[in-house]
Amino acid sequence: MSVNDIVDSGIELPRMANVQPLDDFVLRVRWAEGPRKGREDLVDVSPAIFSYKIYRPLRDEHLFLKCTIAEDGDAVTWGSDDLTMSADAIQSLAQESWTPSEFVAFLERNKLTQLAAAALLGRSRRQIANYVTRGPIPRVVALACYGFESLRRDKFLKGSDGINPQPAPVRRRASADS
Repeated sequence: MSVNDIVDSGIELPRMANVQPLDDFVLRVRWAEGPRKGREDLVDVSPAIFSYKIYRPLRDEHLFLKCTIAEDGDAVTWGSDDLTMSADAIQSLAQESWTPSEFVAFLERNKLTQLAAAALLGRSRRQIANYVTRGPIPRVVALACYGFESLRRDKFLKGSDGINPQPAPVRRRASADS
């Protein structure tokens, strides 16, 4: 085996066909190759931008909005080769965020109303309605949904009674005047 040999791992690497920067550090990505091939995702890249020093310049939204696709879809760049984000990193963030249709599927799978989902996720019912219609669904909410389903599955597999997805009734204390 020489230095120039290519080793195929059997895993198709992600490649982007098109990238459009949007407000609030979101990229609209159409995938050309990889596990998400043919999909269009709204990807919140703010976790990477606000976690790593290398992306600190992108906290200026004017610079963020000037991204272009690079390296035949293997990366996104902002002005120079020094400031790039790989398709693999963007795909990882895409897998942690959901579209409105994926969020609706979560609600249906778990027989949750918007009100029940709001109580479960610690959000307002209006915010849940926004996730259902417009999105994008924040990464933390998507991860909480994954965790909820994992917990339900684990409890089901252990033979317990499971989790009641409906919120507990709100009990009001009697006022001191009555």
